[in-house]
Amino acid sequence: MDMKLEVLVVPVSDVDRAKAFYEMLGFRMDIDYVGEEGFRVVQLTPPGSECAVIIGSGITDAAPGSQQNLHLVVKDIVQARDELIGKGAQVGEIFHDAGGIFHHVGGKDRVAGPQPERADYGSFAEFEDPDGNGWVLQEIRVRAPGR
Repeated sequence: MDMKLEVLVVPVSDVDRAKAFYEMLGFRMDIDYVGEEGFRVVQLTPPGSECAVIIGSGITDAAPGSQQNLHLVVKDIVQARDELIGKGAQVGEIFHDAGGIFHHVGGKDRVAGPQPERADYGSFAEFEDPDGNGWVLQEIRVRAPGR
């Protein structure tokens, strides 16, 4: 049985502000449904992704800004970072982890710059949406076997 991750719910305080932010980054707006009593569902999909993001009101009890380390995989982290900055996002500097496997929480073992050999899965850059939900760009050019 296949199980595909299709939607991530991202808690926000101001739906219109968050929608504008994600659209500014190039996310495709799929749905903007307004129901009764303030219920609203907005689905946006990152360019090239099969997994969408849902923001809205009346859809989660999670605190706005509480989603962290949502990864957006890119083929060229330098280009992706530059493009997002050009669109108005405040993206941090590119970094890699001293251990070379995955980034640690809170900047522990963080080394400035892309992974020296530009090894897949090893280079990162971070940004936040207006509520502080944390996103991570991760560079993967060639996926590991079986992926």
